[in-house]
Amino acid sequence: MSRLLHISASPRGDASESRVIAREFLDAFADTHPDVEIDEFDLWDGTLPAFGPPAAAAKMAVFAGQQPTGEGADAWRAAIATFRRLDAADRYLFSVPMWNAGVPYILKQFIDVVSQPGMVFSFDPDEGYSGLLTGKKAVAIYTSAVYGPGRGPRFGADFQAPYLDSWLRWAGVADIEEIHFRPDLATADAEAGRAAAHARARDLGKAF
Repeated sequence: MSRLLHISASPRGDASESRVIAREFLDAFADTHPDVEIDEFDLWDGTLPAFGPPAAAAKMAVFAGQQPTGEGADAWRAAIATFRRLDAADRYLFSVPMWNAGVPYILKQFIDVVSQPGMVFSFDPDEGYSGLLTGKKAVAIYTSAVYGPGRGPRFGADFQAPYLDSWLRWAGVADIEEIHFRPDLATADAEAGRAAAHARARDLGKAF
């Protein structure tokens, strides 16, 4: 069965602009793709495993062709389970607010958990990395409250969209669409940008 995985990086619930835009997308998607399962992964729900010393040791063991042991084995099993949830989907929706010019740390944690050899990527000493999530596609929703194109460096910089886009392509996902909502603070009128983002979300949800 085809599956869409929505990965939400905002902890703000219904007050989150990125999650509200995601809901527009998902409602349109569900209406036009009734045969596709939708899996909602709220990264703040407490189920995302940590990636600390045992997980890091397990990753290095795997790189060396060894089996993780002890706490490392438990951490590795948790990473595999999280990766399988990612890999079970053929379509991804990411809703990502900007935090301090980048992505929320919980999304970086998710990426660190699943980005493992033999799962998200393979590595060859001569050829380098190869992404293994080929044949999948993604939509990324990006929101920010201060940063916006053309506003100058005193309004921040964008390490949010380039980071996630780079990771997706590194992982093998080449078919990527984006939705941006970055209100113009100079006019204090967010409605036009919000309406445009919601309309694009609905259109992409129907066509995705």
